[in-house]
Amino acid sequence: MRLLTWNIQCGKGCDGVTDLARIVRVARETCDADVFCFQEVSSNFTRHDGGSDQSAELAALLPGYMPIFRPAIETVDEAGEVRRFGNMTLSRLPVVQVNNHILPWPGAGTGRSMRRHALEVTVHAAFGAMRIVNTHLEYHSVEQREAQIARLLDLQQDASTSPKAPTRRSDEPYESQTVVGSSLMCGDFNFDVTDPQHALIDRSNRPGLNYRDAWPAGQPGRERAPTCGLYDHAQWKDGPDCRDFIFATADLMSRVQRVEVNGRTDASDHQPVFAELAD
Repeated sequence: MRLLTWNIQCGKGCDGVTDLARIVRVARETCDADVFCFQEVSSNFTRHDGGSDQSAELAALLPGYMPIFRPAIETVDEAGEVRRFGNMTLSRLPVVQVNNHILPWPGAGTGRSMRRHALEVTVHAAFGAMRIVNTHLEYHSVEQREAQIARLLDLQQDASTSPKAPTRRSDEPYESQTVVGSSLMCGDFNFDVTDPQHALIDRSNRPGLNYRDAWPAGQPGRERAPTCGLYDHAQWKDGPDCRDFIFATADLMSRVQRVEVNGRTDASDHQPVFAELAD
């Protein structure tokens, strides 16, 4: 089972050109993924997408994958125009449930920040059901990031200590829900691997299944590869950094065979990261 995560910066490359076809081409060349998780997908925010619906474009570029786009931000202007911005997951594994979790936003009225979310898609892999959590945490505020991390850990604790299987296939809401503890959580976390906020996730010791950074399992003994700032030196004045991660719950860590960063592309200011899990 292969998963690729990538902050695509609305398809804007380091050359200043917005090109979603290039994003998809590079993503597919990087990894024949069963699940693609993209962050920073825009719809009708003209500055970022030229007034287009990038979720529809990505869905068309990846036939054979079930497209799931959910916004963190959804606004309506005076003319009734709806604008959306958030994460998108595309899966060729069977999808059984979708949840969109709006993350905490303390101090929203102070400083520069925006609403964040976690898109959770439950899929059936060869080894069973698992939740794919696709997220993008706040960049500007440490306090907001910490609150968002706490919420992600709450969701994982709830899922792994209170599992639920549907009693039967049904169109009745009470009987159709699925909750599983096994999970991959990925995205742009906006903290460095050395940051204490990384340890909040990687060293969590809550009841149930906890997340662990998949890199040491997929690249034992190998130095961490940077995931942003390799080519865009205007936004990343301090140089390359590592802010994009794949975390796996403890029960999946033994399945992690490989984790890699594609450091060759400048199609975004971030690099694609992918993981391969044994069936």
